[in-house]
Order: sequence, then C-alpha cells, then structure tokens
Amino acid sequence: MAVFTSAPESLCLLRLSAIGDCCHAVALVQAIQRQWPQTRITWVTGKVEARLLSQLHNVEIITFNKSDGWRAYTTLWQQLRGRRFDALLHMQAAIRASIASMGIRARYRLGFERERAKDGQWLFTNLKVAAEGEHVADGFMSFGKTLGVTDTRPRWSWPIAPEAQTLAAKHRDQRPLLLICPAASKAYKNWTAEGYAALADHAHHKGMKVILIGSPARMEQDLAANIQQLTANIDENLVGQTSLPELMALINSASLVVAPDTGPAHMATLTGTPVLGLYAHHNPARTGPYYCRDYVVSVYKEALLAETGKTPAELPWRTRVKDENAMQRITIEQVTAQFDRICHDFNLLQEPS
Repeated sequence: MAVFTSAPESLCLLRLSAIGDCCHAVALVQAIQRQWPQTRITWVTGKVEARLLSQLHNVEIITFNKSDGWRAYTTLWQQLRGRRFDALLHMQAAIRASIASMGIRARYRLGFERERAKDGQWLFTNLKVAAEGEHVADGFMSFGKTLGVTDTRPRWSWPIAPEAQTLAAKHRDQRPLLLICPAASKAYKNWTAEGYAALADHAHHKGMKVILIGSPARMEQDLAANIQQLTANIDENLVGQTSLPELMALINSASLVVAPDTGPAHMATLTGTPVLGLYAHHNPARTGPYYCRDYVVSVYKEALLAETGKTPAELPWRTRVKDENAMQRITIEQVTAQFDRICHDFNLLQEPS
C-alpha cells in the first residue's frame, strides 16, 4: 500500500554519492515532481555531487562535506534543526549515510530491504522498500512506488545552463563529436591507453572530432597524456578543465560518449546522449548506462567466472570482480565493433563509413 494518497508537503532524499548513482536518483526526483509539483524536495548530497545537482529545478540541495569528518554531521544536523519531513528517502546503504540520517526527522523513513541494506542500513529506517528490477535506477524508482508515485519508469530531463551551453559550443564544429572519458575515480576500472588511442584513430577516420574529458585528478590527467602520446587524433584534451555544469553541456552537445563505469557515462543518460560503456568489474545490467545497456562492451561475466567459477545469477546482486587487470580483457576489436554498431543504429556519422 502506498504511503501517500495525496501530495506530501515535504520529502528529504539522502544520497551522498557517487555522481553516477545521483544521476540515477534524479529520475525519482523528477517523477515525484511530475505527480506532486507542490511537494518541497530537499536533497542531502556530497560536495562534488552538489555542484551538479544544484542545477535541478525546485530542489533544495544541502551539502554534506565528508572531508570535514565528524563536523560534517554536526553541520548537517544544525542545518536541519527544527525541521521535520513527511518522509526521508534513505537511498544510500552505507554507514556514513546512515549516521547522517540520524539528524533528519521524518515520520516515514524509507530504506532498502535487508538484501540490499548493507552496513546495517535497515536499522535506521522504519519502512522497507522492495527494490524492483536489476538496475540501480529501477531500484531507486521503487522508493517512488512505495510513496505513491504512479509513473515509476525512469526518465530524465536535464536543464543545461545557458552560460555552460555557450562554452560547450566553442568546442563544436561541423563534425560529429566523440567524447572519451578514459578514467574512472578508481584506476582498476580504466581501460588501456593503447585501446583508447586506437579508438580515437578509428573515430577520426570515420569523420568524428575526438575530445578527452575527465576530472582534475592526477591519475586521469596522466592517462589522458599517455593517450595523446599514442595518437595524433585527439582534437582536444579537456581533462580537468571543465566544471560539472560545463561538462554536462558538452555531453549534451556530443554525438557519443565512451567511458568506463564512471560519472560521465551516467551524466550522458540525463541528456539522452548515446553511451558506449566499458565494463569488467560491475554487472552492466545493474550499473550500465540506462538507455544503452545493449551497447556496452562487457567482460564482466567471463571475468567473474574466471575469478569465482560462478555466473552472476549464482552470486549476490552487488558482486564485483576484484581482479585489477580485468579491464584488459576488453579488446580493441570488441570496442570498435560496438562503436560501429552504435554509430549505425543512432545514425551518428555524417557519411556512410
């Protein structure tokens, strides 16, 4: 039975990280807004994630800065002192988020059922959500169903800031734009510099402009530099040179994004930009780019079988491949073949190849 049969006055969503999961959660926020536009929504999220989510319309963003240690909790609780929400959507099964939730007052405290409520999250909630569907985004939409939201199909509509759109336009020309985000925040998720360079060559010969994107992290900048040393077909290296709103505008203007399991792959879902995802450590059926799961290059099943002797169906939902060299199972031939397929299906190239 749904918690609300009419619009609640206020809801608090707790999802601190990461960028990709916050992108998935945006679909829930927008579904709530479509059904109950008068409901006030507050989102407690991480410092980096807040830079992106602050672009959402009619959503109060409260930043939780984990680098402040215990002061982050007291700061959050002081901000929320005296406030009470109709419901808390505790959407992060992590002890850090659960401790943060202790200072959020709400009649209903929704959290995952025990199967997905790791780190004892179930102890901090009083209403358990049966997450439906294998993908994270579908599981998040189950919170909406429990609230009483009737349309729980994940859909996204992202507002692009005009000034960011203007900046992105400076990087466009008449060619279709390929954005390669070579690195994730964890190095083991990255494909090889040689592979990305070969893909850049392939895309260049297909008539595409190729730009590298990513965060200012040293590891990401080093990988981008290595790629540039291996090919002359990188038109621009913007790794570490864009804000999150600017990066979102650039992704919105792109024809295709290629990335491992990292934020920009899911930022592209917000704008409807096609994504070619590269997966080895996590099941793309669970964490792949939502609209383009059929186009991922995945060696997850074979890497998991080699490591455990079991298939995904025989293991828990969150099972990760631990082999730090798993991404090297992905071949250049697999990536270029899937690249050609997605370009054909989405009609991304100006001329037949």
